[in-house]
Amino acid sequence: MATEVKAPVLGEYMKVPHLEPDSMVGSKPYVSKPEHNTPLGFPGELVEGWEQKAVTKLGELVSQSRALQVFLDSCVKCGACTDKCHYYLGTSDPKNMPVARQDLLRSVYRRHFTFAGKFFPKLVGARDMTKEVLDEWYSYFHQCSQCRRCSVYCPYGIDTAEISMAAREVMDSIGQGQKYTNEILVKVHKIGNNLGLPGPALANTLEGLEEDVKEDTGVDVKYPLDVKGAEVLLVTPSADFFAEPHVDGLIGYGKVFHAAGVSWTLSTHASEAGNFGMFVGSSANLHKIAMRIREAALDLGVKRIVVGECGHAWRVAYSFWNTLIGPFDFLDPRYPVPQHICEFTYDLIQKGALKFDKSANDDKVVTFHDSCNVARASRMGNMPGGQFVIPREIIKATCNHFHDMAPETIGEGTFCCGGGGGILTDELIDLRIKGAMPRMQALKDVIEEHGVTHMAAICAICKAQFTKIVPYYKLPMDMIQSVHGLVSNAIVLNAKQ
Repeated sequence: MATEVKAPVLGEYMKVPHLEPDSMVGSKPYVSKPEHNTPLGFPGELVEGWEQKAVTKLGELVSQSRALQVFLDSCVKCGACTDKCHYYLGTSDPKNMPVARQDLLRSVYRRHFTFAGKFFPKLVGARDMTKEVLDEWYSYFHQCSQCRRCSVYCPYGIDTAEISMAAREVMDSIGQGQKYTNEILVKVHKIGNNLGLPGPALANTLEGLEEDVKEDTGVDVKYPLDVKGAEVLLVTPSADFFAEPHVDGLIGYGKVFHAAGVSWTLSTHASEAGNFGMFVGSSANLHKIAMRIREAALDLGVKRIVVGECGHAWRVAYSFWNTLIGPFDFLDPRYPVPQHICEFTYDLIQKGALKFDKSANDDKVVTFHDSCNVARASRMGNMPGGQFVIPREIIKATCNHFHDMAPETIGEGTFCCGGGGGILTDELIDLRIKGAMPRMQALKDVIEEHGVTHMAAICAICKAQFTKIVPYYKLPMDMIQSVHGLVSNAIVLNAKQ
């Protein structure tokens, strides 16, 4: 029998590094081009008089969001957030301390919107909006994955993610947007998903999955598309359609629906659960992308909407859908809106509606990574949006060997994968590797303690980030697993169903 995990002393994964000032100042994503900006309502390139326009936009955001103003006014620089950011721990750059990153924007806010900053700027560290400041913004506000770990430990509850999103929205408004994020937003508006996968290609992919599952199990499991009158509309990240290990999760979803006898469908109009509008902070784009899901649900006449394994998709759905694209009075009131696929599956497990052969996963010793947006950022007080217990219970129902990582590295204190918040782009690979360091340390410890071979997650970005990053830490790429991939392996299907 395996020995019990010895939890490391608090701080082992949060050791304050020796400072390397400005070591990451050169880390920045590609600037978006006009074809990525103008379809989103942003200027094609840096506009004339951008300095004043940036200040004006900042003022608009502050006047529209009482929370943003409170976050900018209330920091006392206590340092509680200093060692909580995985990017600071990985890069040693003091401007990646959450408080220092916030101050890149806060200094401009003070200069233009506070009495002390207008009349005594040097006394309060207030700065004018200059090209040097803009360059710092572009570098360091794209070194924040908006994971909100720092907010958990802030005694004032300051949300650095809100400040990062505001800074990015200001930059977009003057034509200094990020190519990766904006290009994806344009694809969603034009086609319906982040990858630009057209309807015929999606249909062919699903047909291929049906053939593969039939060959593997002997059971006709369907992966339907645009079926009117189905009970459930599944919206899932587009990576689930073909990328490993994501597609194993999609296969698992289909097997669960099949075993439960629930009719379901995907939609070509809303073939993407993710919503990159959240990373920019643009409410217009956030709304436009989410509205596609409402439109698809109405057109197909479904009774429930289920969200697949995607972190920011779940946060947008859970935190914003009701006021953003609601009310959902056309859906069955017996079911929550939205419902996470893990909640759907767990409910069936609780009812005894699914059968598993756990030995099918006996080649795996599994741990679980709490993805930021699907866990910490979706939990509001005692509300049940955070997916902490349910995924672990699904893993335990489908696997004989499960071990958690150290307690201070999971749950609400979970470390980010290092690739969220619009940072999952190759030109930021150095940042992504360094940002993943705290999670990799915790993972290596549980590997040594318990012989863990696989790490499961329920976020598309986490899975994409880890499969790229773990080889740099001398770990196998195929150790990353979808939770519903484990379900897919273990579920027992009846050919008569």
